[in-house]
Amino acid sequence: MRSVLTVLVAWTSLVGGGTALADAGDRPALQLGALAPVAPGVAYREFSLSASHGPAYGHVLRVDLSEPGVSLDLLYPGSVAARATVSRMTAARGAVGGVNGDFFNITETQHPGVEATGAPVGPSVAGGRRLGAAVPNGQRFGPVMPPGATTRDVIGLGTDARGRLDRLTLTGTVAAKGRQLPLRGFNQYALPVGGIGAYNSSWGSASRLRAACGTDADRAAPCTDDTYELTVRHGKVASAAHKPGHGTIPSGTVVLVGREAGARELRRLKAGDAVRVEERLEPAERGALRFAVGGFPVLRDGRLLPGLDSSTSAVRTSAGVSEGGRLFYLLALDGGSGYRSGLTVAELADLMRDLGADDAVNLDGGGSSTLVTRDPDSGRTTVRNHPSGGAERPVANGIGVFVRT
Repeated sequence: MRSVLTVLVAWTSLVGGGTALADAGDRPALQLGALAPVAPGVAYREFSLSASHGPAYGHVLRVDLSEPGVSLDLLYPGSVAARATVSRMTAARGAVGGVNGDFFNITETQHPGVEATGAPVGPSVAGGRRLGAAVPNGQRFGPVMPPGATTRDVIGLGTDARGRLDRLTLTGTVAAKGRQLPLRGFNQYALPVGGIGAYNSSWGSASRLRAACGTDADRAAPCTDDTYELTVRHGKVASAAHKPGHGTIPSGTVVLVGREAGARELRRLKAGDAVRVEERLEPAERGALRFAVGGFPVLRDGRLLPGLDSSTSAVRTSAGVSEGGRLFYLLALDGGSGYRSGLTVAELADLMRDLGADDAVNLDGGGSSTLVTRDPDSGRTTVRNHPSGGAERPVANGIGVFVRT
């Protein structure tokens, strides 16, 4: 089903003042503001449209990755299990623009006494470095995904400097006493039932207790008491505990957390035993990703994915690519009081297509939706939209736009 959005001319032909685009049937139009340069290869514009639940207003960054010195990377607070505002992360990294990224472990009301870690749902890669893997589908926060989508889906930038959709799957082992145990988690807030997860210095100081809560199908299921934790320092077991702990993990140290069957396997190991932990994030597409952030696909090869929600409307954030990955689009809807009705996921996908994207993902929305730009001369960072909570929400990560001069 086609959405109410109709665009009759290409993005690149839209210059000068605002332009209203509508077809002969006078369906609701997408109003595009003028392109405003942010930095070489990076342009910003506003838009408005009439949608199924009311008027929507939003903000877009168009990034030309073929421009020399232009690139993308993950914005994050310095550790996986932490949160910061998009404007703070953008300014700290010297990015010229950014939006919020993945859904994250925002609350633990179902598990009293358990800390919400702030860690993202999906995989994350920053500067070519693996930060974390995806939680089980049933443990995710966020709206219903379309059929076939998974928490392992990402949008990112390859080592070829081209943007793309991909899927990152954790593969790894815990080798000890002649046995090879499968690694089922890496710096993530929830582990699969019966699994073993590894946590290193990138995780941060947040409690690891959440890893033993919920099940693969039910995020709200009770926490299990059948847990065990090993601290492995320089390749040998240094200490053990009956439940997951917290605190900063030093460089050269890996903490292994097991639940149910995974806990029983870890109990076999004693202080001084040699342990080797290996982890990888394997892409579905060819070539490694230099940057990646979790988000579920809504648009692929210019077509809306089947099964997208067309009834629930909300303030949303999206990222997309076109021109073989040379053009990247970052979008955030405005959460001002007159526009909080937002868009459905299906409308968001159609909007991204009409703005020029061939492939796109849905990112965290609602009070998290934020788009910022930074003046490279003055260093001033401006929040372009009105976050629906009245102020910026600290988030797990984001997508940053960088221009090297």
